[in-house]
Amino acid sequence: MSDLLIRDIDVVDGTGRNRFRGDVTVTDGVITAIGGSGTLPGGGRVIEGENLVLAPGFIDMHAHSDLHLLTEPGHFPKISQGVTTEVIGQDGLSYAPVDEAALAVLRRQIAGWNGNPVDLDFSWRTVGEYLDRLDAGITPNAAYLVPQGTLRLLVVGSERRAATRAEIDRMCALLAQGLAEGAVGMSSGLTYTPGMYAATGELATLCEVVAAAGGFYAPHTRSYGAGALDAYAEMIGLARSTGCAVHLTHATMNFAENRGRAPELLAMIDAALAQGCDISLDTYPYLPGSTTLAAMLPSWAYSGGPDAVLARLDDPAERERITADVTVHGSDGCHGVTIDWETIQIAGVANAELSSYTGCTIAEIGEREGVAPVEVFFDLLRRDELATTILQHVGHEENVRAIMRHSRHMGGSDGLLVGERPHPRAWGTFPRYLGRYTRELGVLGLEDCVHHLTGRPAQRLGLRDRGLIRTGHAADLVLFDPETVCDTATFEHPKQQAQGIVHVLVNGVFAIDTGAPTGVLAGRALRRDPVSGGVSAVSHEQKGVR
Repeated sequence: MSDLLIRDIDVVDGTGRNRFRGDVTVTDGVITAIGGSGTLPGGGRVIEGENLVLAPGFIDMHAHSDLHLLTEPGHFPKISQGVTTEVIGQDGLSYAPVDEAALAVLRRQIAGWNGNPVDLDFSWRTVGEYLDRLDAGITPNAAYLVPQGTLRLLVVGSERRAATRAEIDRMCALLAQGLAEGAVGMSSGLTYTPGMYAATGELATLCEVVAAAGGFYAPHTRSYGAGALDAYAEMIGLARSTGCAVHLTHATMNFAENRGRAPELLAMIDAALAQGCDISLDTYPYLPGSTTLAAMLPSWAYSGGPDAVLARLDDPAERERITADVTVHGSDGCHGVTIDWETIQIAGVANAELSSYTGCTIAEIGEREGVAPVEVFFDLLRRDELATTILQHVGHEENVRAIMRHSRHMGGSDGLLVGERPHPRAWGTFPRYLGRYTRELGVLGLEDCVHHLTGRPAQRLGLRDRGLIRTGHAADLVLFDPETVCDTATFEHPKQQAQGIVHVLVNGVFAIDTGAPTGVLAGRALRRDPVSGGVSAVSHEQKGVR
């Protein structure tokens, strides 16, 4: 007897094939039968398909929920979009593996991404221990990437220098351990310190470890502005030289320098695919980017960590040098481009005294207060202790559409969940793909769009029992109305629930029921098995590996 019968519904199964009308049953968290309309018997609850579509749960290939999953395990911004699996540990900076000193630096450095909750128990130290903490209770499933910048912080520190052979060996050992404990690959943030201090050869050595484990490398490249194509070429070169699968995360072509140049990037990717490289990419369906204000600093100014940065901001000579980089030469933190202060909008602050700046651009604040924008920049960095988050309005619609059409494209929100006015992609990415870019603009067909958001990322992750509507697969499912599904989150009011997502199941349990959260924590950490290479919700303890 089934727990659930979904009857007479349009099934879009995640493969990209045409939808069909049918019945689906779920028992004990697993899809147990798929048949024609009216052919399967009920047993427990019955949902009539009516005008809905049944799809696999959406997979967010680029999420910044590393702490939000623990502090707000109901995770409403994502689960309300139909997201049933997230990939965290992104952009080379997260919270495992760590020691006390590295954790203290990370909590401050990426407070703008994740907050810095004082009441959270940070007692884990290894990747395995962090995944165990997730297993204690979360709503969606989560997979983890070992962050290369965290490895470098842990072994080398925050200094701007080359790693020694012994240090590289130590980073490789920590990476191998994290992969053995269940991580699905490695990430980098090559415009963020200290990961950006790694030379290509250092990255290649780490990629060889990832390749040997059957994982993938997810780099935030060294530039999405001036030199973007060179930065992508470096990462594609790593795929060629190491045999490592490379997933180009938030693969955008931003700033005026790159308007209309997405086809050049796609041609590079296609050439590498034709040569046998394993390349994929994800994007968010918006124009502005989002990061921390401190990320705009030149990399030399971040050497030594947060305290060293704050000290430089108080040094007139160092401020003058920083000013020259961000306004004349082009900061590598800002992708080699000089900062246009009209494009930098404050999304959130940690210091409540600065809350009136939220929603304003740096240029607007400077005009209002009668000071140069660069002085506003320095003032915010110092008074908010580097925790300010921003939106950066530098994208181009033609590039966004061209990239999302690519055959190796997947969806990733890159959503930050902190601040008063975060980027709306944290609440709206997946319904926006389905509503604006599929139903309204026709950039993608519905079956193709669902494939981009489910089956294709599941294959990238090595998920053998998720991402498709198939018997024996975990019942991570979304029921949505294709005529009304859309994002309602805006830049002015970003924390708005999407429309048209009616039911969401995680491991066969309702997380969203008739549009409302249930509060049931059925999600699990998804771990790569070091023996089979597959990724599943079965822990290493259950398999007897540890």
